[in-house]
Amino acid sequence: MIEVKDLTMHYGPVMALDHVSFRANPGEILGLLGPNGAGKTTAMRILTTYLYPSSGTAQIDGFDIIENPLEVRKRTGYLPETVPLYADMQVGEYLTFVGKARGLSGAGLAERLDWVRGACNLRPVWKHLLSELSKGYGQRVGLAQALIHDPKVLILDEPTSGLDPIQIIEIRALMKSLAKEKTVIFSTHILQEVEALADRIVIINEGKLVAFGTKAELARQSGCPDGSLEEIFIRLLAPQKAVGA
Repeated sequence: MIEVKDLTMHYGPVMALDHVSFRANPGEILGLLGPNGAGKTTAMRILTTYLYPSSGTAQIDGFDIIENPLEVRKRTGYLPETVPLYADMQVGEYLTFVGKARGLSGAGLAERLDWVRGACNLRPVWKHLLSELSKGYGQRVGLAQALIHDPKVLILDEPTSGLDPIQIIEIRALMKSLAKEKTVIFSTHILQEVEALADRIVIINEGKLVAFGTKAELARQSGCPDGSLEEIFIRLLAPQKAVGA
């Protein structure tokens, strides 16, 4: 469903991504993990065709991000780190606008609006202005706009940012449910999120792919077969330090 091939991205002299390759299969949740500045957001922006890579490419549902960007966008739902909300619109108005921009209309649009209203628990704030929402509800609206057109692929940058513990549990359950029929890639700084959700994990550091696989596979690569994900992560990012500790 998602095939990333040698993605490289330069920002002037800075190499944000250095020949990164990985894949995500249909029905799979892929966790993208790494410290600040590792290249996670850059990778997501390239996959959504927001950025054009310096070299390399990727395919979404068989469509190349460079050769067929419009087809990629039709099949992709994206929740960026900063949610794109229009403060002077009501929640329902905003999601109707996004749905129409995605090509929905009539009964199809009404059906999807009703679905995201329930799935993202937006009924209590449906007629509120976006400027009135808490960060948690704003994040839910951001997730709803990513889902409005029922995409095959979801790309989520910090999807539980700003949510309280109950909301986090709800979003986790929604992501697991969505993964039954979609491919989901999400980035986070929270190791527990990856451990709770991800079928496989991509670890990036300083633009380079450090490790890719299930937790068990990463544990073997790290030489820490019985360790927690935190221990595995530290060992993979700083193997010399971990070995000498």
